[in-house]
Amino acid sequence: MGEFRYIGKNLPRADARDKVRGAYAYLADTLPQGVLHGAILFSPHAHALVTGIDTSAAKALPGVTVLTCEDAPQTRYNSGEWFPGQNDHPDETVLTGHARHVGDRIALVLARDAKTALEARKRVVVTYRELPALTDMEEAERGAAALHDDGVPSFPGRIEYGDTEAAFANAAHIERDTITTPKIHHAAMEPHAVLAVPRPEEVLEIQSPCQIVFGVQHAVAAVVPLPLAKIRVVKAPMGGSFGAKQEVVFEPLCAWAAYRMKRAVFINTTREETMLATRTRAAAEGVVETALDANGRITARRFDIRLDAGAYLSGSKKVMMAMGKKVPRLYRIPNLTFAARAIRTSTTPAGACRGYGSPQIHAITEIHTDLLCRRLGLDPVAFRRDNLVRPFDDDPSGGANIGNARILECLEQGAAAFGWDALKTPASIPGGRYRRGAGFALATHGNGYYKTIYHDVSGMSLRLMEDGSAVLRAGVHEMGAAATSAMAQIVAEVTGIAPGRITVSEGDTQFGGYDIGCQASRGIFVMGECARLCAVKAVEMLCAEASRLRNAPVTLDTRDGTLRTGGTAMPLGEAVRLIEMKNSKAIEVFVQHQGDRNPASYGAHFADVTVDTLTGLVRINKYLAAHDIGQAIGRNFVEGQIYGGVQMGIGMALTEELAFDRRGNPAARNFDKYHLVNAPDMPAVDILLIEKGEEGGPFGAKSIGEIAAVPAAPAVVNAVNRALDTAMTGLPLTPARIVEAYTALHAQRDP
Repeated sequence: MGEFRYIGKNLPRADARDKVRGAYAYLADTLPQGVLHGAILFSPHAHALVTGIDTSAAKALPGVTVLTCEDAPQTRYNSGEWFPGQNDHPDETVLTGHARHVGDRIALVLARDAKTALEARKRVVVTYRELPALTDMEEAERGAAALHDDGVPSFPGRIEYGDTEAAFANAAHIERDTITTPKIHHAAMEPHAVLAVPRPEEVLEIQSPCQIVFGVQHAVAAVVPLPLAKIRVVKAPMGGSFGAKQEVVFEPLCAWAAYRMKRAVFINTTREETMLATRTRAAAEGVVETALDANGRITARRFDIRLDAGAYLSGSKKVMMAMGKKVPRLYRIPNLTFAARAIRTSTTPAGACRGYGSPQIHAITEIHTDLLCRRLGLDPVAFRRDNLVRPFDDDPSGGANIGNARILECLEQGAAAFGWDALKTPASIPGGRYRRGAGFALATHGNGYYKTIYHDVSGMSLRLMEDGSAVLRAGVHEMGAAATSAMAQIVAEVTGIAPGRITVSEGDTQFGGYDIGCQASRGIFVMGECARLCAVKAVEMLCAEASRLRNAPVTLDTRDGTLRTGGTAMPLGEAVRLIEMKNSKAIEVFVQHQGDRNPASYGAHFADVTVDTLTGLVRINKYLAAHDIGQAIGRNFVEGQIYGGVQMGIGMALTEELAFDRRGNPAARNFDKYHLVNAPDMPAVDILLIEKGEEGGPFGAKSIGEIAAVPAAPAVVNAVNRALDTAMTGLPLTPARIVEAYTALHAQRDP
């Protein structure tokens, strides 16, 4: 891709020093004086009507106010809608008298300090009439009227092209599997929190560690009678999201309470409350059928998908449709039918979670693909090689061209670096108790919203300062992935200003440019390109004004950030000062960039595992992640995203699951019952980056943050199934499920 000064290098992130010293201030560390602390009273029942609330004992405590659904606006909204006019089905209110899941919001207790608020919450007495919980998707669809009175049993979606029925009728082979993926907790280190502060001139300011400040603004406007111009949303420092903070959860409630009380209100949550009352990755059940010709080429695929939306629709239908749109961007599939429906159940609502449907659909397709290869005796590498997309293929479903897709290199170079040929044959370790095997999986994800129904725009301004530093005012949402540092690297490469001398602001609806938010893996490809264009425009203005000042052509030497005229040089900061003084011009530019393409990012993950057939425990011996990313901006940042993505994917494959009993009670309320993959269980992860460039991205870069978490789960599942010769399709593969499947297999073979 060429020689760069800053791009592709390992540089320290802007917030690293403060974070390692424990000096990085999060929302809970910066509360204003006189703030009211809010404690939400959550429903203990999965499905119940509130028949009475006695708040007298709570209000007996000094300074306590209790707000209930009788006080709150009953305006319905959709928490996954981020822009006016999207018309996502509204079914949620800030507080409710009809609890639809354990953790639904019944009342808000406000007090002068958190301790008093929590004590007062204990004193609120709520009487409920418990109703039957609807936790099974099939039962929930039949009994939808009991959960919601809107008369909508489920939310269907369909993607179809070609002649699927004819392809199946003429197929040489038809293979079919049913794969299920679990509800998953995002497990960000920081639980959900929000602060709302009434400001002068009737401005209501909301500080939230969110992913879409303008989306929060839109949601708050649904419940607070203020124009958008009077609702200011500021992106607060965030301790992780993984999609959990993409949708609004507590922001409308907190904003309404602050507006009503004319006081600042702060709502914080515990880990248990975050697990029960916010968002999850949607559970999915997918029936997938593949039609093949006699040469092993895919002629058609057919899907029947059910997605568990939880108690409220939120963004689940969007996630469901995103699943279908990924299918024809990995394999060449000439005929496709994707039929799906999102179903509301009496469980924690689902929504955005790292990959936005990609982890579910690629688990479904890649586990199925591996099983069909085993059943038909096909080499899994060769089969995929023959059926994969090629660079610049068009998307037959009508999506954007896939761009410089390098999935074939990910597969072939990844297999060679991993040593697939030596590891592909399962082995029994001496003693007979342990089995060893290897597996892999492929995946794709997007780079924005181009050629979808959603607009994709970023606006940024860049000012070059009088001392040679710079400020990029952007709608960036730093989530812990070093987005602001990457933007600084991009600006630095264009201007020659060292990244440490560039400040990048985060989202602020009142003082920043409009941006649709940190979603759809658009951060580097769309926002990063906006930053690059902004820097280019600033340099052009700087050189033009300096040429006018010198009455001679001036160029910028990005090697040292100086302006040169013939044989003379002038420091950038000095040039800015002179231009301001003599030309009466500040070097400040604004750029609004709309994505005009949406290429695909790709990944191939390989896992070598050892399975204890007695206990069902799995150890990952060796792991390799190969990714087509166009060009790394910050190489260490890219590698960090991949390490974290592998950890999440292994958890999805083996340990993580939000399960509910028939009454809708969650099996896990904290990390004592919800099992994450911890550091001692993580394998060493080898990383192979394919950097062939992508037109339209800054310096050829495209996304990594979401795709990194996608292939890991099916790669590990395929490795376990190959090691044991099983065909497990229900995730996660817990020790009990592994032992059960292995025992059943041997009982069948040795009756």
